[in-house]
Amino acid sequence: MKNILVLGGAGYIGSHTVKKLLIKGFNPIVVDNLVYGHKAAVLAKDFYQIDIGDKIALNSVFKKHKIDAVVHFAAFAYVGESVTQPQKYYHNNLINTINVLDCMIENDIKNIVFSSTCATYGNPQYSPLDEKHPQNPINPYGQTKFMVEKVMDDYDRAYGLKSICLRYFNAAGADKDGQLAEKHNPETHLIPLVLQTALGEREYINVFGNDYDTPDGTCIRDYIHVEDLADAHILALEKLFTEPKSYRINLGTGIGTSVNEIIKSAERVTGKEIPVLYVDRREGDPAKLVASNEYAQEILYWIPKYVKIDDIVESAYKVMVNPPF
Repeated sequence: MKNILVLGGAGYIGSHTVKKLLIKGFNPIVVDNLVYGHKAAVLAKDFYQIDIGDKIALNSVFKKHKIDAVVHFAAFAYVGESVTQPQKYYHNNLINTINVLDCMIENDIKNIVFSSTCATYGNPQYSPLDEKHPQNPINPYGQTKFMVEKVMDDYDRAYGLKSICLRYFNAAGADKDGQLAEKHNPETHLIPLVLQTALGEREYINVFGNDYDTPDGTCIRDYIHVEDLADAHILALEKLFTEPKSYRINLGTGIGTSVNEIIKSAERVTGKEIPVLYVDRREGDPAKLVASNEYAQEILYWIPKYVKIDDIVESAYKVMVNPPF
């Protein structure tokens, strides 16, 4: 049984991946500082409340367990906050990740799967976006992820550290078994915000702009179910174990869904009318962000299972009505 160190394993995508690791017969060891994660979401038996910036504490985990690979989710991920508090993002997302990589080198661990983002591309020059699209991030969050990818390139050349960086599009949905949920504070993801409105927790949902060059005037995004994301991490680990080589791979369905279509889906799923307030566009919001996932299919043999938006929305709604924690 291989020991997988999961950094940020108490968070949204991290906790779902830990569950998949257990199902697949791996032994996940979770490290999370619980700034945004939830202890109740950790299904692994080994959990350490540690900040990845604490090299002594982190090294103690490496020494205690014979780690075979690292899966790294431990990042701050609020784009707006990254603009107003860039220091917080560069310290945690970049400097602390270098700390992790240094611990790996010191302990002779050469495989890491890294949670990256489509935000490394910046404003799209064409759609769907493939991995050859220029990377030109437009906010500190995307910049930190881009920089980490470059650091990992250098660590590969110098130390033989192999990395698969998975560039997510819009993570959405929740565990089909109802054990895990999407629970952010503050919540910024569209689907939970729309569902909170349907449940009467919000007076209305703000839609930022309805004059984009899209069929209904609202922004189009590629929503990928969190269980599909978790599956991709397992496939990436297996790829590293069988073929030690670094890759940079998009994760998305290749299907674009507009904000208005999300709202209509939520109305179908909940049976409730959802009040909408159209407001001005947000600066930096591109009209359309959709992934090409051909490379993920080619390299990881990964094909997303949950591509119908109603299925994604329904999975999120079920755990909002019956919260697991």
